[in-house]
Amino acid sequence: MHRTPSGPTDAVIHLDSVHKVYGGGKNKVAALDGVTISLRRGTFTAVMGPSGSGKSTFLHCAAGLDRPTSGSVQLDGVELSRLKEKELAKLRRERVGFVFQAFNLMPSMSVRDNITLPLRLAGRRPNAGEVDEVIERVGLTSRQKHRPGELSGGQQQRVAIARALATRPAVVFGDEPTGALDTRTAREVLGLLREAVQWAGQTIVMVTHDPVAAAHADRTLFLADGRIVDALERPTADQVAERMTHLGAWAQESVHDGQYGAAQ
Repeated sequence: MHRTPSGPTDAVIHLDSVHKVYGGGKNKVAALDGVTISLRRGTFTAVMGPSGSGKSTFLHCAAGLDRPTSGSVQLDGVELSRLKEKELAKLRRERVGFVFQAFNLMPSMSVRDNITLPLRLAGRRPNAGEVDEVIERVGLTSRQKHRPGELSGGQQQRVAIARALATRPAVVFGDEPTGALDTRTAREVLGLLREAVQWAGQTIVMVTHDPVAAAHADRTLFLADGRIVDALERPTADQVAERMTHLGAWAQESVHDGQYGAAQ
């Protein structure tokens, strides 16, 4: 798997003029419309926008789950368009972690076995000390022999976060990771993701509809009609909510090429 030097050197994710079109003719839909953005290592980025704005497509293309119609995506220095499906699957397994709204845990496995599953699937022997550290970080040391059905929703999402972190990936992608949780539990989970950036230097990219969740990020990107129309650095929940209120108006305005493309 060859790395390419193009794109900002400190960027773990770099999208260059990415378009994603679904369907054809009258049914053609441009889910992404020329997105250029770089996301720096060791940062927490939230992605927001109204329904149909392209948030999930952005995440799927950036994570190598879907291929863009045109443009390029680099993940940890690797140009994804050059990879065959088998190589792409290997890269995702080794360098990408995922945390979804649905916890996607194996019900018959213990907490510890769920966390180490990606390592074993990648043919790597789990390092007991490193696994212990991750389990301790997410506060599940006393529950590691339990099965998911014996845990609360918040505890299950902690398992999912630990599983995503256990492989020490280049980037962790979250797709509405707090969507199924109550307010207090969501705050705890977001705190864990924030801590992962601080203690492990982890890079996190999270799609969310919640301004409070976005306020945990270093930067919030706003999508509308497949374009990045604005960005906020170290936002507050009130700032995010205010921008979302006016997002429809911003989407009508022209978007300056490269305005939000720098790795910040």
